Amino acid sequence: MTTLDIGKTSRTVPESPHVALFATCLVDLFRPVVGFAAVKLLEEAGCRVEVPDAQTCCGQPAYNSGDRADASAIARKVIEAFEPYDFIVVPSGSCGGMLKKHYPVLFHDDPDMRLRAARFGAKTYELIAFLRDVMQIDVVNARHEGAVTYHDSCSSLRENGIKQQPRELLESVDGLELREAKDSEVCCGFGGLFSVKYPNISNSMVSDKVDRLTETGAPLVLSGDLGCLLNIAGKAAREGRPLEARHIAEVLADMTDEPPIAGARE
Repeated sequence: MTTLDIGKTSRTVPESPHVALFATCLVDLFRPVVGFAAVKLLEEAGCRVEVPDAQTCCGQPAYNSGDRADASAIARKVIEAFEPYDFIVVPSGSCGGMLKKHYPVLFHDDPDMRLRAARFGAKTYELIAFLRDVMQIDVVNARHEGAVTYHDSCSSLRENGIKQQPRELLESVDGLELREAKDSEVCCGFGGLFSVKYPNISNSMVSDKVDRLTETGAPLVLSGDLGCLLNIAGKAAREGRPLEARHIAEVLADMTDEPPIAGARE
């Protein structure tokens, strides 16, 4: 076992931690390759990985729309299904933030569940942060020839404090050149129910985002959140912009045989 200082806490990490992958709805329904890439990265890092059958949505749509009763019921099921594992890893800053930050809030009037949710949240990590901060991975066995740019999702950056971790791992990819976009930390306009409630503002924001990403000259944008990537890729495809999109796990795992998001099979 290894004891690490992670943030403000000290955590003991087993030599081969038992990790549960919370695959997320978007990965399951729109981009399964991200789940397989996450498993590959975790196993290469020395983890024993399971994908519990009992998993469902994290409850974020209900939570964001004010339906606390359904969100709490979902959170209770997720906690019960994933509680036995050493760590819960999520290839999404958005869902990871829900599990880590918002579950304890849902049980503010239930001391037992609030404590269980807090313990659950303390061992929940977004995928890239887990690889870098917990498993101490600084080099991946991958090759990607060409330039890429990176979009910081709001949840990854602001809820989970993820900024350098993806960039440090991308630097280890053979042949890859990372080009920073202007305003890479600005929201793409998707966020939760924002794009549903305010479609005109959301459309303007993603137009600006695609402009900034395209200005880098990189033909590929990476990120840790599929919601952002679907939004960006859809806008770029509709406008015929020369910009493809992939989840960062696909490149780090050297699994880029699938067409990019919104790309057609040949």
